[in-house]
Amino acid sequence: MSESTILSTLAEEALDFQSGAISLRRSLHEWPEIGNHLPRTREQVLEALDGLPLGITLHETTSGIAATLEGEHDGPTMLLRGDMDALPMPEDTGLDFGSRVDGAMHACGHDTHVAMLVGAARLLSGHRDKLHGRVLFMFQPGEEGHHGAQHMIDEGLLEVGALGSGAPSPITGAFAIHTTSSLPTGFMSSRPGPLMASSDSFDIRVVGKGGHGSEPYRTLDPVPAACEIVQALQTLITRRISVFNPSVVTVTRLNAGTAYNVIPEVAEIGGTIRAISEATRKSVHDGIRRVAEGIAAAHGLDVEVDLKIGYDVTVNDKDYANVAADLVRKVAGADRFIELPTPVMGAEDFGVVLERIPGALVFLGATPHDRNPATAAPNHSNRVFYDEAAMSTGIALYSAAALNHLAVH
Repeated sequence: MSESTILSTLAEEALDFQSGAISLRRSLHEWPEIGNHLPRTREQVLEALDGLPLGITLHETTSGIAATLEGEHDGPTMLLRGDMDALPMPEDTGLDFGSRVDGAMHACGHDTHVAMLVGAARLLSGHRDKLHGRVLFMFQPGEEGHHGAQHMIDEGLLEVGALGSGAPSPITGAFAIHTTSSLPTGFMSSRPGPLMASSDSFDIRVVGKGGHGSEPYRTLDPVPAACEIVQALQTLITRRISVFNPSVVTVTRLNAGTAYNVIPEVAEIGGTIRAISEATRKSVHDGIRRVAEGIAAAHGLDVEVDLKIGYDVTVNDKDYANVAADLVRKVAGADRFIELPTPVMGAEDFGVVLERIPGALVFLGATPHDRNPATAAPNHSNRVFYDEAAMSTGIALYSAAALNHLAVH
């Protein structure tokens, strides 16, 4: 059977694993866990993988799982990633299998990612004879701001010969899927180059001298200066950053004072920084310090600026992004791929994998066709809804990425 024939039948094959994926997804959705330590989630994944011809490595610093499938022929390794953690937020979807954990919800589709990756492991286990190399299934915790991918890399995930019982097999490709409510069910989108932004945060502490609200001249009031800093940060973006290499700076926290008649000593500002290139990222960091320090000095105040480095820009390899688009067309349909004209300003820690291994991340639409994705509850909403019918497409595409990469041309 030719490679093209195999790829064309994957969508139909994936349907055989759909019910099992839905069952696992619903179980994960009921019992979400947050961060890098997900003991219940890990146990559910291991149970779902039980019986498959996989080598299992359990990471020690996190609940990460590395599962390897050895093909029947020598060759390189293809990495497939599915993230496992949930968000610290309530759920208000009304689903029968809604979260049973107070203050935790799978509102970013990670439960679907895990279930689809398990489905792909099952499907690919039946195609070992076609694999010239090894598939590495990366079940990753801590994507939601906890640097789970980096922790797994630090434990040797990407080191040649670190995993599996076969001969050393370099990882030459990496692929991930992220479910989104911004597309109709079964449609997929991505782009070559920068796909998702870097994500950093900042805290600015403006320190003055407190006193009575009726006598501001006897104080050093930090509140007006803090307000000026917030406004100046917006001007920094519009006047110092190119619209063709953009950044977003959003102030999400502004705290000062305890009483109506007390001028506080301290005002605090916090927020997020997004950029799609390292040059812009550095320019914004420098600009935030310059603005805060300059305005504070003009008012005779002290200031402390703390920049917290988060995720890097997620950059798709140009060639692999084009391969991924072609695979979508072959597996899901010629009209099912949409190339994004611009990056998404959300962030992803799969970027640390793509910095080391050429590959791509694609978005999988999961809003039912009778709903409008433009008005559907977005990812991270307490009411977000993912159509489980999309999961067979994800299973098929994960499998196609591995089979295509490990085929002999």
